[in-house]
Amino acid sequence: MLFTGVLSIGAAQTQTDSTKVEKLEEVVVTDSRFALKRENSGKIITKITSQDLEKLQGQSIAEIIGRTAGVEVNGVRSNAGQNLSYFVRGGRNRQVLILIDGVQVTDPSQIANDYDLRLLNADQVESIEILKGASSTLYGTGAATAVINIKLKEASKKAFNLNLRSTLGTNQSSDEDAYAIEDFRNSIAVNGSLGKFNYLASFGQQYTDGLSAIEGGTESDAFNSYNGNVKLGYKFSNTFKLNTYVSFDRYKADFDDSFGMMDADNVSNSKQYRIGVSPEFKYNKGSITVNAAYNNVEREIESSFPSLFNAESIIVDAFNRYNFSDKFYTVLGVNFQDNQMESFSIPFGATDFSQTINPETAQFTITDPYANVVYVSDFGLNVNAGLRLNNHSEYGSHLVYSLNPSYTVDLDFGYVKGLASYSTAFITPSLFQLFEPSFGNADLDPEENQTIEVGAEVSIKDNATFSLVYFNRNEENFIDFVDTGGFVFQYQNIDQSFTASGLEFVAQAKITKDLDLNLNATYTSLDEDLSLRIPEIIVNTRLDYKVFQSTQMSLSYQYNGDRQDVVFNNATFANDAVTLDSYGLLDFYISHKILNSKMTVFANVTNIFNEDFQELFGFATRGRGVNLGFNLNL
Repeated sequence: MLFTGVLSIGAAQTQTDSTKVEKLEEVVVTDSRFALKRENSGKIITKITSQDLEKLQGQSIAEIIGRTAGVEVNGVRSNAGQNLSYFVRGGRNRQVLILIDGVQVTDPSQIANDYDLRLLNADQVESIEILKGASSTLYGTGAATAVINIKLKEASKKAFNLNLRSTLGTNQSSDEDAYAIEDFRNSIAVNGSLGKFNYLASFGQQYTDGLSAIEGGTESDAFNSYNGNVKLGYKFSNTFKLNTYVSFDRYKADFDDSFGMMDADNVSNSKQYRIGVSPEFKYNKGSITVNAAYNNVEREIESSFPSLFNAESIIVDAFNRYNFSDKFYTVLGVNFQDNQMESFSIPFGATDFSQTINPETAQFTITDPYANVVYVSDFGLNVNAGLRLNNHSEYGSHLVYSLNPSYTVDLDFGYVKGLASYSTAFITPSLFQLFEPSFGNADLDPEENQTIEVGAEVSIKDNATFSLVYFNRNEENFIDFVDTGGFVFQYQNIDQSFTASGLEFVAQAKITKDLDLNLNATYTSLDEDLSLRIPEIIVNTRLDYKVFQSTQMSLSYQYNGDRQDVVFNNATFANDAVTLDSYGLLDFYISHKILNSKMTVFANVTNIFNEDFQELFGFATRGRGVNLGFNLNL
């Protein structure tokens, strides 16, 4: 189902435990690292709350994020194991930074150094904030088009809380009508608080089969994933607390031969292990926080070209927040990263794996001091500004900065806010691009982005919110896979600059007491070199209707315009351009609370009209689907 990324108005509901709900004034965090009123933020931020996620049960995190303004996640409507592409404001995976509980997560073994959202279980997520635009001043490399801040669930205030969720569903193409149960998703979590100690342990599993990876394939390709997460916290005093976590995520995805477009017994295995610690010390009007994490990724590709990848990263982000009389908010911090990877392949004619990338060579460190300040005036002016000096062991130092003023006028009916920003960002070359022996280039410079935003937001108290933002993003030092002649390729910086611009419109309106409308529309204009698979127009809309106090229904629609794709021509050994037609998908969701609201039963019907469409040329997409599930909270 659809969450449009619209702004909540007035007060937001925050779930504090399984039985008590409080009304709190809505705040945003990602654009400043302070909990500021939304009207004092100079950005239009998508906030997906726990209440929103309750209306989206049975969907993956990638599906939920892909329904927000300005965001297209390509691959979520295809086979469950399909690789995901994150298209935000004309950018791609390497320009989107994902945080989990405030810590950057990446895979140093990937060409784009990106994080794979297929590793994340939606049942473990509490809320999501999406900040669009260049944000490297606060978050460093990769934060060029968006920062997706995913907050995992916290412990209940009760001594013991048990949550069970299970979903069964179909998974088939539009030309099938068997409606066999092929999609199984289950999770269990126990959590609670005992005095100063709190704990949470959760486990999730998904198994999806029934749909081939390629269009017209005769053999289905299964996707199987497991997720575990343990969080422990202890509050030593009112000024000092310590949180720790350990998690593992793994999946096994069958896939087909994408060159010959034929069935194949290929398998992709991915394992991720994370361990982290986050102490926080509060003093007077400030706090010192350290987010430290170790991440290990192992990937194996079983195909005609078998390969192994191992990657490790250590991330430490230490920062001091200080609040000057609710007028000036400052953040001073330093971010450290140590990344390394290795890879193995089987040379032509051999039978055993041989190392292709040595981890002693394929390693770099990043040390970034940064500063950010927010000014909130009594007369409506708000300013958010920051600086960061990136120090990279391979290409030296690089300065980024941002300036984001906004002005809010409080009126009897609500408020009107105007905003503008100019921000810069950088994208560090990946270890693969730097050190792969055949294609790598150790002389690469970072990609650079500059983004201008101008927009306005109108809020009508408890009834409606509307926003319109224009963005213009300039991209320089683009890293491309260049044919240097004689079928010899290398990663190189391109001298030419590229431009992406567009409009993002978001609206939320309470039509009646029980009927809400959510709507967003995005128009994106791109240079031809950036336009691959990115639609010019995307529209998302959702109607939420409360039938009874315990029964909720939603009807949502998504429209994706024409896109350009490429297909490899085996005769000419070149890529041919193809046009993928526009499509629209209508979905329905219903939920009902029983057992004194301790259990929720829900159902989804997706792609109601069974539309036949393509996300990627030659690959299968899901037709009409049905799933049923329950969520039990004790």
